[in-house]
Amino acid sequence: YREPGILSGYRPPRSSARECLLSIFQMNNETLNIWTHLVPAGIFPHLSNPSGMLAAPEIPGPSRCSGAQSIQEVEFQDWELMSPAVLPGSALAYSAYAFPLEWLGSTFHDFYLPVAVLNSALSTGLSCYSRFLEAERPCLSKASRTLAFVYPYIFDSIPIFYRVRGWTTPVFPQLSRGCSEGSLPLHSRHSLCALLTFLSFTSRLPERLAPGSFDFIGHSHQVFHVCGILGTLFQLEAVSMDMAERRGRLPLPSSLETFGSLGMGAAASLAILGICFRSLRPEPPSR
Repeated sequence: YREPGILSGYRPPRSSARECLLSIFQMNNETLNIWTHLVPAGIFPHLSNPSGMLAAPEIPGPSRCSGAQSIQEVEFQDWELMSPAVLPGSALAYSAYAFPLEWLGSTFHDFYLPVAVLNSALSTGLSCYSRFLEAERPCLSKASRTLAFVYPYIFDSIPIFYRVRGWTTPVFPQLSRGCSEGSLPLHSRHSLCALLTFLSFTSRLPERLAPGSFDFIGHSHQVFHVCGILGTLFQLEAVSMDMAERRGRLPLPSSLETFGSLGMGAAASLAILGICFRSLRPEPPSR
C-alpha cells in the first residue's frame, strides 16, 4: 500500500505487534502521524469544557499501530471510530451552546441533532464504500471519501456560519441579534483550519510537487493532522466561551438525548462496519 508522492519510509507490511509498537519511536513516514494523534489525545481531555459534550480530537485509530488482515479492514475501523464521536459530538455542543438564539424552537433546531446522527452513519458508509472503489475508480473513491466528511461538517456548522455571517456583515445587523460575539473569531479560525484540512487532504501537497522530498516530515497527511488538531483546539475554546457567555439562555439536552444521539450514531456505524467486513471475507466453499 503506497501513497502518491511518498517513496520511502514505509514500515514492513508483515510487522509483528511488537514491531508496530516499537515503530512509534523509530523514524518512518508514519511517526509524526502517530504522535500528532497521541499528544493531543493526552492533552485535550484536560482542555475540554465541563459539560463533556464536545468531541475529543480524532482519537488514535487502530490503523496507526495494530495489525489486520487487510488495509481495508484497518481503515474501516479508523473511520468507524471517528464518525460516531466527532460528528454528533460537535452537533451536540453547537446545539447546547452555540445555536443562534433566534433559531431556538425552530424546525431546523428540532431536527438538527437527528440529522447529525444520520449524517454520522452516512459518513461511515461513504468512507467504507470509497475503499471498494479505489482500485477501479480512484477519482470517484476520493470524491466519496471527501464528501463523507465535508457534507456533515458543513451541516453541523450551519449555525456557526450564520452567526459569523452576521458578525462580519454590518449591513445585516439583524443576523447577529441576541448573539454573543466573543467566540466568533475562534469559530472563524476553526473554519479556516477545516478548510486547510480539506485542501491538504485533496491536494496531496507538497509531496505531489517533489516526490520523495517529504517522505518523513511535511507531507500532506501530517499537515492534515496538524490543521485538524488546531481546528479542534479553536472549537473547544469557542464553545467553552459560548457556554460561559450564554449559560441559562439555551435549553440543554437531557442525558438521554446526549447519550442516545451518540449511541445511535455508534450503533448505525457499527452495523455498516459489520456489513463491510462481511463483504471482504471470502465465502466458505460449499460442500
